Amino acid sequence: MRYLDFALYKKSAGVTHRRVSNTMLTDPWLNRWLPLVRERAGKDSVLEIGCGHGDDTAVLSNAGLSVYAFDLSRTAAGLAKIRVPKAVVECRDVRDPFPEQCCEPGVVVASLSLHYFAWDETQALIRKIRSTLRPGGILLCRLNSTQDRNFGASGHPQLESNFFLVDGVPKRFFDEASIESLFAVGWKRISVEHYFTGKYVKSKALWEVVLEKEGA
Repeated sequence: MRYLDFALYKKSAGVTHRRVSNTMLTDPWLNRWLPLVRERAGKDSVLEIGCGHGDDTAVLSNAGLSVYAFDLSRTAAGLAKIRVPKAVVECRDVRDPFPEQCCEPGVVVASLSLHYFAWDETQALIRKIRSTLRPGGILLCRLNSTQDRNFGASGHPQLESNFFLVDGVPKRFFDEASIESLFAVGWKRISVEHYFTGKYVKSKALWEVVLEKEGA
């Protein structure tokens, strides 16, 4: 399976925009961050929120990192556990308390798993992640973009601003302003990028956000 190079096409206001070829069947987004992940994780486990079938879990584990991953879907968590036997994988709701076994991690990864909630719940979840991280810990997350029209950013019943009921599932979509607002307090921006990926066959627009916890 072949990875295609990312083509940078625009950079403005500190935000990089890039496009990933829609012929790509896998999405190596974590690879370039692995040196930083190793540095901040140290000997502790990386906490992965919403692991799905274990794509990112496998990348982290294959890089020699310990991983504590969970997903709301029992089926997905079960498949991830089989796929990545070295990782600890559970079925868990992100709104429940985080596992005691992963107290004060240096790294939290959440790829396309933080967009199912009303704005106040989303803010509370980000505060919860921040309070869980140790000082200097990092959050690597990917978020649906308001340009993600192939996957629900328009044409569906609206619950809140940029929050829609897509085929019966609530989904939030983010623009740059909402990202700025969400991470305005207690976070240092490392990277914010907007791009399109073809992992899901149809072109999907998303944000990749990497932040460091500031303060205690």
